Amino acid sequence: MAVVDEAAAAEVLRAGNVVAIPTDTVYGLAADADQPGAVELLFELKQRPRDVNVPVLVADAAQAREQAIVAAPYVERLLERFWPGALTLVLDRHDLSGTVGLRCPDHAVPRDLCRRVGPLAVTSANLHGAPPLTSATAVLAQFGPSLAVVDGGVRGGEPSTVIDCTDGSGPVLLRAGAIPFAAILAAAAAR
Repeated sequence: MAVVDEAAAAEVLRAGNVVAIPTDTVYGLAADADQPGAVELLFELKQRPRDVNVPVLVADAAQAREQAIVAAPYVERLLERFWPGALTLVLDRHDLSGTVGLRCPDHAVPRDLCRRVGPLAVTSANLHGAPPLTSATAVLAQFGPSLAVVDGGVRGGEPSTVIDCTDGSGPVLLRAGAIPFAAILAAAAAR
């Protein structure tokens, strides 16, 4: 399959398969978040342990609100200030079955695919434990030509900052990344 455009990538995703896509940080392996078989395929392809959750990319804050509870006022402030961008927010699912890490990337390709297909389960494009891949060529070299890849040029940003927002009292840093935690705390506290 190799390099495909966004329309073809959307069809591959709807069919329950995995696509490699560029993001504002690195390349990611994406699957339709609403298709359990597709998400399982994502774990197999990456050789990732099943006990490590996969974040979900969304097109915008409205799509995030469909996936999770966005109740605390500070969460709204973080969405307004840092999305789209390299901030992953861990929120409670609506059905209270657990949490989900949501991110709205600052890159047109994943946001377009989220509008076409719906939220996407996405993890960095690499075998588990290996460095993230930063080009379509590197993705194809590691995973082979049977994987569909949307070529978005060379990527190389820092990983997203991951914040736990399940406590209504304020954000908790889970992973340092592109956005300094001090800036997140300042935005969360702003009135």
